[in-house]
Amino acid sequence: MLALTGAGAGTADPARQDHGETAVAAARRAHIEMSPMLVGQLPHVASSISLHAPGTNNYPDVPVRVSVPENPLPGALVYLHGGGWVIGTLDTFDGVCRMLANHTRLTVVAVDYRLAPEHPYPAAIEDAESVLRWVASGGAGELAQSGPLVVAGDSAGGNLAASLCLRARDGSLPRISAQVLVYPITDATMSAESMQRFGTGLYLTADAMQWYWECYLQGSRAGAEHPASVLHEPLADLPPALVITAEFDPLRDEGEAFAARLEEAGNAVTLRRFDGMIHGFFRFTGIIDAAQEAADLVGEFLAMVLHQNQQENFLSRKTP
Repeated sequence: MLALTGAGAGTADPARQDHGETAVAAARRAHIEMSPMLVGQLPHVASSISLHAPGTNNYPDVPVRVSVPENPLPGALVYLHGGGWVIGTLDTFDGVCRMLANHTRLTVVAVDYRLAPEHPYPAAIEDAESVLRWVASGGAGELAQSGPLVVAGDSAGGNLAASLCLRARDGSLPRISAQVLVYPITDATMSAESMQRFGTGLYLTADAMQWYWECYLQGSRAGAEHPASVLHEPLADLPPALVITAEFDPLRDEGEAFAARLEEAGNAVTLRRFDGMIHGFFRFTGIIDAAQEAADLVGEFLAMVLHQNQQENFLSRKTP
C-alpha cells in the first residue's frame, strides 16, 4: 500500500496553524511544496498555453491552461482539479493534464476555478460552466478542434465534473459526451463506511474532508439536500461515465455508490478500483506507476465511448 502521511503529504491539519499561517494558507503551501516530488518530470506535449476564458460578472476572466497533444483528435477534455475546492493550481495539476492529453489525444483545458473559503459554492461550478461554454463555442480557436466535449476531474474536481453533467442534462449547458470521475467527492453526509475505516493517516483524512466541505458550503447546509452532494441528485440521462476509485481512500465507497446509482438510473458506467492505492494517486506520476495505468484506462474508455458516439451520429444522419 502506498502511504503518505503528515504535512509531507501535501495536506494540512485544518486545526493547525504553522508559523502564524491560517489553516488555508498552510494547506496551500504544503500542497505546492510537495508537488514537484509527487509529480516528477512533466510529460512532453505539442503545446501548453495559458489563456483566459470569459466568466461571470463576479469573475470576468477565468484562467485556463490548454495542453495540446501531438496529432490531436477533434474535441476537448475540460479538466477540473482536485484539492477539496480549497487548494490546487494549474501548475500543480499540469502533469495530470499533460498525461491525459497524451493518453487520450484530446486537447485538455484545465480550469483555474476560484477557491473556497474566499469563494464558496457556487463560484467553482460557475467558473467551470463558463469554461465549458467557451470551449464549446470555439473559444480556444485552433488549439481545440470542433468535436465532442468531455469533462473530467479528480476528488473535488470530480464533483464539479459530475455537477456539470447534471446541469448539461437539464439544458443549461452544451452537450457533454462523456465524464471521467477520479475518486470523486459525491456525498456531503460523509456517512460511507470507508470514511470511518480509512479516515486517519492516509493522505486525506475525515477531519480534512469535513473542513473542505465547511469551506466550500459556508452559509449553506452541508447535507444530502445540497446540490453539491451529487450522490443524492436524480441521475437519469447522463453521459457515459468512467469512475476510478482507490482501495484505501476515505472517498472510495461514496465514489462507488455514485457509480452504482448512475448504472441503476440507466447510464453506461465503467468502474475501476485501484487496489493498494490511496487518495491522490492519480497525480503521483513521479513516484508510482498506477497513475499511468489509470491514464491508460481513461484513454481506452474515451476511445470506446467517442467511437460509439461517432457511429451513432453517422447512423442518425442516415436515418430518413
